[in-house]
Amino acid sequence: MPASQNTMSTQAAPAAATRRLSTLDRWLPAWIGLAMIAGLLLGRFVPGIAELLAHLEVAGVSVPIGLGLLVMMYPVLAKIRYDRIAAVTGDTRLLVSSLVLNWLLGPAVMFVLAWTFLPDLPEYRTGLIIVGLARCIAMVVIWNDLACGDREATAVLVAINSVFQVAMFAVLGWFYLTVLPGWLGLDTQGLDVSVGQIALNVLVFLGVPLLAGFASRWIGEKRRGRTWYEEAFLPRVGPWALYGLLFTIVLLFALQGEAITSSPLDVARIALPLLAYFGLMWFAGLLLGRSLGLGYPRSTALAFTAAGNNFELAIAVAIGTFGATSGQALAGVVGPLIEVPVLVGLVYVSLWAARTWFHTDPHHTEAEES
Repeated sequence: MPASQNTMSTQAAPAAATRRLSTLDRWLPAWIGLAMIAGLLLGRFVPGIAELLAHLEVAGVSVPIGLGLLVMMYPVLAKIRYDRIAAVTGDTRLLVSSLVLNWLLGPAVMFVLAWTFLPDLPEYRTGLIIVGLARCIAMVVIWNDLACGDREATAVLVAINSVFQVAMFAVLGWFYLTVLPGWLGLDTQGLDVSVGQIALNVLVFLGVPLLAGFASRWIGEKRRGRTWYEEAFLPRVGPWALYGLLFTIVLLFALQGEAITSSPLDVARIALPLLAYFGLMWFAGLLLGRSLGLGYPRSTALAFTAAGNNFELAIAVAIGTFGATSGQALAGVVGPLIEVPVLVGLVYVSLWAARTWFHTDPHHTEAEES
């Protein structure tokens, strides 16, 4: 559900079912498109902007992007009812399905697509495989919320994927870039990334906003009560999720604006496997959830956590291992160039699927479950 709308989830179900999208929410694809264009133009025509942003780092983490993600994720994570988390952790079908999709199917699908579409471009191919290994821990909370997915389920799945990301990213990188290509007689590529670097990425892009969201709910409900927190506080902070999202998109595209606009054919070749990947993974997650009887909210959470990728980590690893001007880094930056509009489109597909495949009103369902 859009940020400015779903903050009022404690209202009666009939009211939720009759609400209309605000002007801000209705034009969400346009705002995102304008943010992407603005970032590309900044990176292309403003001298030194990319270098300035690249140097604003602490321990390999971009400070401006980190701030943007914090502003983006905090309102959504503040909406989570953390007292409902236990009910999600008992759903073994959901948890096992997410692990299979994210850590078995996802990297394998990206490996196949990268080699199918880019057999002659090893740098871009390696960059795409790195993107496939970096499971989403940030923007997925936005896409899920826009689609009226289960917030608590998303929080649990993101937390589990974060733990697996710290433990498995380097191992799977070694397997898909060195071991498996060697078995198949293909070109091999190394990946030098530390567990500490991955853990720091998870801490910054997930840990900080998650802690802030939990603390605000705990303190707000303790002092003023749940009604005040959800009907007065959340509507004030909710729109900041969109502002943070747009700010982050501008920064990401400004970092590689010149590279993207000067190599349109390369970008197009990288985009094709990414389009296939996001679509395949999202539909696999939604259909699997539907076949298991998880219901619309949890099936949606499963779909978006399977389709989304942690492009912040992928870009950081590609730059740290191969250099800021490498083809691997460019492939990482093209990731959000494709992911953002595709997953925004899939939000609308998801809302359509709620009514046609799950026979439910997503806004009504969310209100009742809250």
